[in-house]
Amino acid sequence: MSSNDKIKGTQAADQGLAGHGAFFQATNLNAQEAEAATAWVRKHVDRRTVDLGERMDDVREHMWELEKEGEIIVHRISDQHQPQVVNTLFGWEKRIPTNNLWHHKSCGQCGNIPGYPTSLLWFMNNLGLDYLDETDQTSCTAWNYHGSGIGNVESLAAVFLRNFHQAYVSGKQHGHELGHYYPLVHCGTSFGNYKEIRKYLVESAELREKVTKILGKLGRLVDGKIVIPEEVVHYSEWLHVMRNRIASELQTIDVSHIRVTMHAACHYYKMVHEDAIYDPNILGGNRTAVGSSMAQALGAQLIDYSTWYDCCGFGFRHIISEREFTRSFTIDRKIKVAQEEAKADVMLG
Repeated sequence: MSSNDKIKGTQAADQGLAGHGAFFQATNLNAQEAEAATAWVRKHVDRRTVDLGERMDDVREHMWELEKEGEIIVHRISDQHQPQVVNTLFGWEKRIPTNNLWHHKSCGQCGNIPGYPTSLLWFMNNLGLDYLDETDQTSCTAWNYHGSGIGNVESLAAVFLRNFHQAYVSGKQHGHELGHYYPLVHCGTSFGNYKEIRKYLVESAELREKVTKILGKLGRLVDGKIVIPEEVVHYSEWLHVMRNRIASELQTIDVSHIRVTMHAACHYYKMVHEDAIYDPNILGGNRTAVGSSMAQALGAQLIDYSTWYDCCGFGFRHIISEREFTRSFTIDRKIKVAQEEAKADVMLG
């Protein structure tokens, strides 16, 4: 064997599948073993067995303590935000603001599918709601973190706090008090990332100290304190609590003949899963409610399918390094299954 062949062999071993590193290796399961593995996954996720296990701490309880101790300011949801109460995975209550909203837009949506943010603003315009289409906002940087592994907790936390500080103070230039506008996050990945970072901030005094110094240099403190939101709210949660009003006031087309399947974003309900909304009236409470509840409210036929838990295939790093694999995964594991099992006309994402 030549030295070049040895180098190539070593590189191949180090690389693993699809260039993701040596720890990504083919399992070489036969058909029976593959079916057994899939059956295990279905058994453990299909009936929300996660909510039967040990309850974890509610991060909000620790936030109240930190606020009492004078370490942080909590951006509270008040009556002016006209909140509606929902239940999350563990039965905890979460308040969803419906008015006076600060739009934290998505880099991916605005750049690739601008119908997302524009349709959301259309809803609010037609419902006569108040909001701020913020211009002083940055990307959350989670795309970079998940896609490349570049970044660290301090940088993610600093950007999170910088954006939510802007949401907290944004009403001042319009003649309102602090906290007038409450942030509504458009992107599922920003939503998941921000919830993880909030948990780290609440649990780590060292992280709070580091980012307080950073935010101080940026002029992004209030009375020398960082601002953390009471709830991190995703736009699909706003649609969930507004669904009946949308159906009664804005719907003009009969969709009762449309068969609908739902793919919930992984970063909505798999990251900090205890915060995701579930409703016993939506697919038996065994699936996250958002998205599905809107289809149901509009009168469409909401149909379940077996690979509901699977990733759409995007996977951030995967879409960069092995795009054809992600596309084939999407077709074979999501679209094809939904069409064959549910005879779906459409899949909502």
